Amino acid sequence: MNLIVEIASWALMLAGCFFTVVGALGLVRMPDVFTRMHAASVTDTLGVTCFVLGMMLQAGFSLVTVKLFFIFALFFFTGPVVTHALAQACLHERIAPLLAEDRRKRARDGRAGKEAKS
Repeated sequence: MNLIVEIASWALMLAGCFFTVVGALGLVRMPDVFTRMHAASVTDTLGVTCFVLGMMLQAGFSLVTVKLFFIFALFFFTGPVVTHALAQACLHERIAPLLAEDRRKRARDGRAGKEAKS
């Protein structure tokens, strides 16, 4: 049983490493602030969650596990709120997302076509 817990904890911590590295690469490679925020939120939610769960398995049932749970809850609830607030601030400052194509005209034409058929 001890070996299973050890393997599971290391698997979770390695998954946390993977998601953290992917998020860091996303921060460097993405073209605009909105896609960079998405990469950062992946690092926050998946990377930190896997790390903390792996450390909780390593610690067993103790006071350390309770502290790790509170750290997990802090990241879990504040990460999305901070990302949302940053996105709203960017929109308030009229920072437009970079898109490969402008889909607004296509969406209007699609709706107009459906209304004309009805």
